[in-house]
Amino acid sequence: MALIALLLRSVDLSELGRQLAATDWWWVLPAAAVAPLGLWARAIRWRYLFPPRSDPPGLVAANMIGYMANNVLPLRAGELVRVYVVARRLRRERNAPMTAGLWLTAATIVVERVLDSVSLVLILAVLIVLIPVPAALQYAAGVILALDAVAAGVLVALAVAPAGSQRLVARLTRRWPRLGGRAARGLEMILRGLEGVRTRAHLAPIAGWTVLIWTMAALGAWALLRAVHLELPFVAAWTVLTFVGFGISIPSAPGYVGVWHAANVLALTLFGVGQTQALGYAVLYHASQFVAITLIGWLFLLREHVSLGEATHARPADVGA
Repeated sequence: MALIALLLRSVDLSELGRQLAATDWWWVLPAAAVAPLGLWARAIRWRYLFPPRSDPPGLVAANMIGYMANNVLPLRAGELVRVYVVARRLRRERNAPMTAGLWLTAATIVVERVLDSVSLVLILAVLIVLIPVPAALQYAAGVILALDAVAAGVLVALAVAPAGSQRLVARLTRRWPRLGGRAARGLEMILRGLEGVRTRAHLAPIAGWTVLIWTMAALGAWALLRAVHLELPFVAAWTVLTFVGFGISIPSAPGYVGVWHAANVLALTLFGVGQTQALGYAVLYHASQFVAITLIGWLFLLREHVSLGEATHARPADVGA
């Protein structure tokens, strides 16, 4: 919130109002439609991160509800909501243990996050060749790449040597039998959650849907540039998308307010856009994504007969009939 207050103090508010009033709303409509379509595409890709032939239910609903929760709850709590919604559906429709569903779904989301982080780093690597990317963002990308490398290394180790991982966990917890039992069951579900990316038939669809997801998002950012009469090249849309992606990767305020806007302004200033015009774009871009996803997410929340309080505070034992 401090960031958005600082940005508002640094621009001409009357000029900002005039700019927003001159918006070409015909370009806003397709940009707003990209947000839910992107979540639908992410749900399709998510299916391939689960074990083969598992066909998990409720992935579209979980995505819509989870990203809506990110808009209204702090610290990206929507990720926990996504895990809960899928685990709940697995229990209701497949009679799967709640704990098993939680571990399995959480494992696929970890893989998904690593995949998206690597995608952002690769996009930034291309942008560095095309535009003068600030050194601070390059350093941030280096840190994220290092974290991704560690996470990917752990995932690869688990996927390649599951038996060795199980022996290591058993050795570390041999003094605490109850803890060891829980850790063994959790590791078993994590290993099962990695079966999706270990399956060769899943790799091409995962890569294809990843390309489509990021391309759709870039097209949405580009449409908003046209909406505010910024005749910039398509690389500007990729720049906005990448800066926002790095900005919101850090848990922050509900709806990424402030961080989202600052990232947009920083990206557009690289193309000579004034701060007032850049902030106007940021406000419109944020609203186009926030409103559509929040409304659709609430509809799915009602359909699933679940509350955000239940999803963020429930434990496996709390799930009854």
